[in-house]
Amino acid sequence: MLKNRAVIVTGGAGLIGSSLIELLVPKYRVVSLDNYFIGKKENHVEGAEYVEGHTKDIEQLLGKENPVIIFHLGEYSRVEQSFDDIAFVWDLNVSGTFHVLEYWRKRKCRLLYAGSSTKFSAGGQGRHQSPYAWMKATNTELVANYGAWFGLPYAITYFYNNYGPRELSTGPYASVMGRFKEQYWKGELITVVSPGTQKRNFTYVGDTARALLSVGEKGQGDEYGIGSPESYSILEIAKMFTDTIVMLPERPGNRLDSVVDTTRMEKEFGWKPEHTVRDYIESLKKQKK
Repeated sequence: MLKNRAVIVTGGAGLIGSSLIELLVPKYRVVSLDNYFIGKKENHVEGAEYVEGHTKDIEQLLGKENPVIIFHLGEYSRVEQSFDDIAFVWDLNVSGTFHVLEYWRKRKCRLLYAGSSTKFSAGGQGRHQSPYAWMKATNTELVANYGAWFGLPYAITYFYNNYGPRELSTGPYASVMGRFKEQYWKGELITVVSPGTQKRNFTYVGDTARALLSVGEKGQGDEYGIGSPESYSILEIAKMFTDTIVMLPERPGNRLDSVVDTTRMEKEFGWKPEHTVRDYIESLKKQKK
């Protein structure tokens, strides 16, 4: 037990961060740093400590902490919206992350960085398809360089369309699954962005959280893919809810493929997803009032 030592989770009030904190609380003293742009206070987990603020201010806000691990999940995480939000993406994902890395360098603890699987699409050219993808891909290189330059322990993970309890279901930053759920429950037409054939590996957030705990504690280096092997088109996911669908115009940055490699997760930790998106959607349909 390491309850006398801190673990820091940036973005701890979001979907993935809150699910991870549920696993961390029994083992560590957990401190979340979140700006509540996407995260919500109703996602707080009993037993964790919550600090509201920007990652640029991590030294001022958490300067007295000496963490065992930093789980850096707290960045802007939307592809299509990043074209309009480019200054905000830079602020969170470049300026914010730089200060987190400096905080890490000074404390010489372990760091887990949440990279983006967007960089693996389009034959490896996905990193250039949106401001979000480019900044996230660049950050994975920066984390690896910090590790090499300063002799610091790190691990880099990659997520694939997480879904589950606490997912954002309304507003411009709602996830695909969250939006479909909300539209289905309200009896509305389900809206699918064209062409609808774009494929994704939807992964249950609890499975992702289990993987993050293992990698955060023992992982070393890059290429920890955390994703379901099952790939579905967005249109196929929509049809799991209903056939009442309307197509929307195509949007920039909307990659057509999703490449998953979980080799390191399986080999080093025996990790495999335990949930399927079909079962999850069936459970949502049963909850419709």
